[in-house]
Amino acid sequence: MAIADRFDCPLTIQSEDAAFAWGETAHAFLAHGPKAADHLTRVLDLDPQFAMGHAARGLFCLLLARRELVAIAENALSTARAAQSEVGTTPREGAYVDALADWLAGRPSRAASRLDEVLARHPADALTLKLVHQIRFMLGDSSGMRRSVEGVIGAYDARHPMAGYAHGCRAFALEETGDLVAAEAAGRRALELSPDDAWGLHAVAHVHDMSGRARDGLAWLGDREASFAHCNNFRFHVWWHKALFHLDVGEIDAVLSLYDQSIRAEHSDDFRDIANGASLLSRLELEGIDVGRRWEELAEICERRVEDGCLVFADLHYLLALCGGARGDSAGRLLDRMRADADGVCDMSRVAADSGVAIASALNAFRAGDYAAAYRWFASGQPKIGSIGGSHAQRDVFERLAVEAAIRAGLLHEARLLLDDRARRRGAMDGFAHARLARIDDLMADNDHGRDRLQVAL
Repeated sequence: MAIADRFDCPLTIQSEDAAFAWGETAHAFLAHGPKAADHLTRVLDLDPQFAMGHAARGLFCLLLARRELVAIAENALSTARAAQSEVGTTPREGAYVDALADWLAGRPSRAASRLDEVLARHPADALTLKLVHQIRFMLGDSSGMRRSVEGVIGAYDARHPMAGYAHGCRAFALEETGDLVAAEAAGRRALELSPDDAWGLHAVAHVHDMSGRARDGLAWLGDREASFAHCNNFRFHVWWHKALFHLDVGEIDAVLSLYDQSIRAEHSDDFRDIANGASLLSRLELEGIDVGRRWEELAEICERRVEDGCLVFADLHYLLALCGGARGDSAGRLLDRMRADADGVCDMSRVAADSGVAIASALNAFRAGDYAAAYRWFASGQPKIGSIGGSHAQRDVFERLAVEAAIRAGLLHEARLLLDDRARRRGAMDGFAHARLARIDDLMADNDHGRDRLQVAL
């Protein structure tokens, strides 16, 4: 008897029980649930020769951007190839195996393109849609994210069991490509269809962030905790968004409380959790807030990640924590390793060469108090900063540091241009921009008064 998954795609799988567990794996992955790995283990226990399952395990490992998981992904590829040889695969299943091989060869961009070809044949395949979305997100390919989901969204009406998650992906892709009105509508639709779609919920939070609507953002997240409380560590990222809204309106006690009780309540070394913590502490310090010894916990973890080199976005946040924690030697070693990586030929080498090394050099210069050099390095890395991956909101910490570097270096005209460009790309001015523009005006006025006094004296 032929077995199909929940998206009506045929499976080379040996039992209905294994197919059910595979469906649970897909659902958990789409919902950012904490048991996706457990469900996948169940699949492979029931059917050790399910090649697509082994390939998915390898791809899931690589999404975590941890050097020690590469060997597990390589083993998953070997096992998948053996199962493929013995049992066979459908073209869709074989594409998963080949996509894993692409990524292990240093070409996640090729893996994403291969999986997009699967979507062209199986537009209702929500698992592949989400996987492509996540890979392109890591690559900073917002236009690719949008192109991928827009090409298949017609297959996700209310009858599709995973429709909400697809619309959540569309919402985020729309937001990252600047279509904020459509993004908010898509995110709200996602939650109507799948109330536990934390990705769609967070896409609307991004819209509030980009449009400078902090109070609306707080109301949006405050009323919908049930939509993300079930999540794996992604729930920490949603709390991070809430903390950003509190920071924008000056509610510092609320920010620190969220940091301690939610965002870093578990001292995880997942790069996404490190990014939440490091970028939030940096934002707080730019507002003149003493964050105490909070950097120490992050810096100690990141010293163990200096040689990872799996993802430039992760490297930059490790470096941010090392700079914040005054671990200068480790920060220097990480920068040296990134410079060496930039000479390679894989996707991450290109990202390091295009922007990563420049941003890393800027962070080190900022830590050393050489603000003019930091500004120059930030300016060098800015044109292709999107390639480091992450979202506009996540990369904004580097833009804030660039503005601050320019101000501290006395480059007030340049700082104003950075703020104007930031507002144009975001679509609105936020609290950070208003405060920095007021500070620039004050400094310019002081400079004018100083010149006037000098002329009178002469």
